Amino acid sequence: MSQPDTKIPITVIVGPTAAGKTAFAIGLAQLLNAEIVSADSRYFYRGMDIGTAKPTADEMRGIPHHLIDVAEPDETWSLAQFQQAADEAIRDIHQRGKTVLVVGGTGQYIRAVLEGWSPPVMAPDPKMRTALEAWATEIGAQELHRKLAWLDPQAAGKIDYQNVRRTIRAFEVIFSSGKLFSAQRSQLETPYQALVIGLNRPRTELYQRIDRRVDAMFANGFVAEVEALLARGFGPELPSMSAIGYREVAAFLRGEIPLDEAIRLIKRNTRNYVRRQANWFKPSDPRIHWFTINDV
Repeated sequence: MSQPDTKIPITVIVGPTAAGKTAFAIGLAQLLNAEIVSADSRYFYRGMDIGTAKPTADEMRGIPHHLIDVAEPDETWSLAQFQQAADEAIRDIHQRGKTVLVVGGTGQYIRAVLEGWSPPVMAPDPKMRTALEAWATEIGAQELHRKLAWLDPQAAGKIDYQNVRRTIRAFEVIFSSGKLFSAQRSQLETPYQALVIGLNRPRTELYQRIDRRVDAMFANGFVAEVEALLARGFGPELPSMSAIGYREVAAFLRGEIPLDEAIRLIKRNTRNYVRRQANWFKPSDPRIHWFTINDV
């Protein structure tokens, strides 16, 4: 078993959406001769740039970023895939003598790195998944989650009911293996020695930043981005397109809602997401060194 002095040192930057993690991490990377490993599930997918607030080449300022644009929108990256890719990137950066920064707001991925999760590696069953997806459509996300809570309350407690893909995956693993999903995720000793920095802002300021970000997305061509994805056959039913904004804009493009309603929903749903992120990044977590930042 690894000893503490052999663990790879990493700095992890966490916090809610729109807190300013990206700009802070890039500035810190310049000072520390570091490279950034993204732990933001929205950044995996090529062609999904504006709606995810993915950093541009100019914003990256020459700092190498890993695990960005690694998949097409119709590919699905599992937690196990992320962990393997993140570990490979972290070890590569460390072996080249550079500092490792892990940055992101996807709580499940950050916790998996920090706590050495070992999720079940099980090949998807397309027929079962299709049947489960049809069931989810029939009964709705909340009822599907309630049924998982009855079957495996520990697993349900770690999955947001709106994350239908993750709920379906839990059922798929349970039905395929005959074992509870929660019982199959073991925990190993983490190979990293982590310094965790949390960035936050007063909630009112955070919401104002979200509103400005959403307005800027539309000014910068978000509708055209979604149109291009739909034209390539990437429909709103894909897990990647469940990222906040894409389904709302797709509904506008189908004529189901007006544009101002799509914008209102995106702002509201992003605020709700910030509140859910707080369940992963708690002020009481002794591992996280929190800093409150304000716009000057």
